[in-house]
Amino acid sequence: MHPFRILLLATALTAGSAGAADAPPTYRVPEQASDGWAVADAAQLGWNTALFGELERRVATNEAKGLTSVLVVDHERLVYERYFGDGARDTLNDMRSASKSLTALLVGAAIERGAIRGVDARVYPHFADKRPLAHPDPRKAAITLEDLLTMSSLWECDDDNAFSTGNEERMYVTEDWLRYALELPIKGFAPWMHTPAQSPYGRSFAYCTAGAFVAGAVVERATRQPLDGFARSVLEQPLGITRSQWNRSPEGTVIGGGGTRYRSRDIAKIGAMVADRGRWHGSQVLPARWIDAALTPHAQARDDAEYGYLFWRFHFVVDGKDTPVWAMSGNGGNYVFMLPERGLVAVITSRAYNQSYAHPQSQAVFRDVVLKALPTPH
Repeated sequence: MHPFRILLLATALTAGSAGAADAPPTYRVPEQASDGWAVADAAQLGWNTALFGELERRVATNEAKGLTSVLVVDHERLVYERYFGDGARDTLNDMRSASKSLTALLVGAAIERGAIRGVDARVYPHFADKRPLAHPDPRKAAITLEDLLTMSSLWECDDDNAFSTGNEERMYVTEDWLRYALELPIKGFAPWMHTPAQSPYGRSFAYCTAGAFVAGAVVERATRQPLDGFARSVLEQPLGITRSQWNRSPEGTVIGGGGTRYRSRDIAKIGAMVADRGRWHGSQVLPARWIDAALTPHAQARDDAEYGYLFWRFHFVVDGKDTPVWAMSGNGGNYVFMLPERGLVAVITSRAYNQSYAHPQSQAVFRDVVLKALPTPH
């Protein structure tokens, strides 16, 4: 590398230097590679690229912690790509619970191929080999795939409650995760809790990783192949994704509830495909009707967020208006944000696992950098 270029790079990345603090790094167009991504100059498209430089300055001075990559896509063109710390283009990022959204996509692919009847398919008939099960209850027979996709089954399962029987940490230390999930008792509703009938969309939401895990297992049983193999054939190969990593539970079920690893450019492809109603470079990878259903609110997750089929819907202000933004979201601040009507996708990977600042920080990067840098629509 030419010495002058080395000097510029050092100036951009060295934390604490006066130059890095006073002059944000200069914007650089992403490198054209042979992975199917078109690239474009954000400045020529009207983006406020100075905000990207400010982000890099904040990372260099350790005001932003744990970030490993930020990528921005404008109508299937990569317009910003930066890696931080030991993050790199070839790094397989542990996306944690952002993986759940991949499981929802695979459910749609299985339905399209006729392996699963639809979201109203009952869950328990797929696991006859696990019988007899503890805590039998006739209401369990009515649990559907849609209940799992919307985090609204009647299982007593809440990852946000350390006392919950179905808390994911309790499942992880057992040798048969499937049995553990299928044997969860039916939950009750304390006087201060909303029953399904009292809840928006008629569903009482509780974040339940065990449910997403079982949804992935249903796809395995229905398609008669491991979830990662099915993902390769219906999702990764059509998108030109050649590397990924899926984990397995102790009993051998591929984990659809978290922990998948993808390169930043590859997870951005998945986000771009979802944002374009299942298309990638004009080819239909997944049915548009399934993407539409997945990106439709089905449950009220929080006062400020709704939930689709294992996708979050957050709210941000864009051009002075409340704007719903869909997202794949995982521990550590790992996100794929999607604003389909603007052709916008942003990937943020971070290793701030179990840190209280992780999610607020990544959402702030999206809000204060990506959305504020977005070109004004004509």
